[in-house]
Amino acid sequence: MSRILLPTGIALLAILAAAIWSGLAAPGLPLPHLLIIGAGAAAYMALNVGANDVANNMGPSVGARALRLGPALVIAALFDMAGALYAGRSVIGTISADLLVRDTALSGQSLILVMIAALLAGALWINGSTFFGTPVSTTHALIGGIIGAALAAAGPPIVQWHTVAIIAISWTASPLIGGVLAAGLHGFIRSRITTQQDKIAAARVWVPVLIGAMCSIFAMYLHILNHDAPSNTIETLAIGAGAAVLAWGLAVPWVRQRSKTLQNRKKQMGLLFRPALIGAAAMLSFAHGANDVSNAVAPLVLIYTSLGSLPGGVAAIPFWMMAIGAIGIGLGIMLFGPRVIHTVGQQITRLNEIRAFCVALSASITVLAASAFGLPVSSTHVAVGAVLGVGFLREYLQVRNMQGAAVPLRAQLVDASTLNATPRQAIARERRSDRRFLVRRLQALRIGAAWIVTLPAAAVLAAVSYRLLSLAFG
Repeated sequence: MSRILLPTGIALLAILAAAIWSGLAAPGLPLPHLLIIGAGAAAYMALNVGANDVANNMGPSVGARALRLGPALVIAALFDMAGALYAGRSVIGTISADLLVRDTALSGQSLILVMIAALLAGALWINGSTFFGTPVSTTHALIGGIIGAALAAAGPPIVQWHTVAIIAISWTASPLIGGVLAAGLHGFIRSRITTQQDKIAAARVWVPVLIGAMCSIFAMYLHILNHDAPSNTIETLAIGAGAAVLAWGLAVPWVRQRSKTLQNRKKQMGLLFRPALIGAAAMLSFAHGANDVSNAVAPLVLIYTSLGSLPGGVAAIPFWMMAIGAIGIGLGIMLFGPRVIHTVGQQITRLNEIRAFCVALSASITVLAASAFGLPVSSTHVAVGAVLGVGFLREYLQVRNMQGAAVPLRAQLVDASTLNATPRQAIARERRSDRRFLVRRLQALRIGAAWIVTLPAAAVLAAVSYRLLSLAFG
């Protein structure tokens, strides 16, 4: 019981502290009670963002046993908070700019209540999903909340429906892209390293190359992330190339030295990927903090600007707002993160260091490409899609290997008549009995259903919340 009550109590104290901090940090504003309520709702949202999204970054590492749960939570919390405080301002814009039509029907107190309702509804949905260990998109939950509250406030014309359609397309596109990239990368490592006769010699060639590629991707991603305007393509590529050469140069001697103590076995090759996997998880956490802190802070910024002004724009967002988002995400990771980490890391398919590395690198490539083209994708969808891609590739390879073993199996079935079946039917039965489903279908279907329901469920919750808030403060 204490394991349930203690984290809940700490979370409630954090929400109360955020509400009090906002009242002390911004005195003299009209309707101060709405700012206090909004700050509490933003803290609640930040806690849930950290609790649910930590699985995207640390789930593969924990599932591969490259990190234990405790150190994984600490690393994720520290790097998420660092990303939120260092680069979070650059990705916080007016969250309703592309989602809602600019209209006088939604301004002032109505806009404030819409944002509070959206925060409460999105946080409630994510909270329930985390309780059941289901990874969902925190961004889509907030978007659904804004849509539902805006519909309740001003009706269908207020929503940019073409933007909603693009978001719905990303539900399908992002996990497919992540899955295809992860499967392709896993197949590449398998053909170049783990199936080679001299695995150690192959690893000495290709592991530094893959580490260099990973560092290049992250360097370009962070460069794009930390620029308000679209960055220069040549500059971004140059930074990526420099990071790749530097990482490759550092990895070559380390891999050569480390491989001297390894045996020429497939399982041993995964040890060479472990440091890269931990680094990938830390950098993904930093990028996640920088990106998804906006899910909690951006609505609070709109509430603040509706009550007063923000003359310096995004760059002038007060520190206390960023701190509410950053600390909330960190606390959410530490208090409630383990539930969803186990789902992504252990309950979809079995992961080792190499498979988890493929998931992390493919997820970063997908998010980088989406950021470059301005496409809305969910890091949750990409990470889970990558895990599924690796799992289904392993199933395909298993079936292909069983087909290759069909001839010797046929030779063993001398007396098929005793089985009341032809030799071909007996072979088919043997294959089905030996085949193991390496991806848990029920778990995948449960996650997919949660993805589909997230936006409309959050919209309904937000519409109800808006009506209640209107009755209370209207």
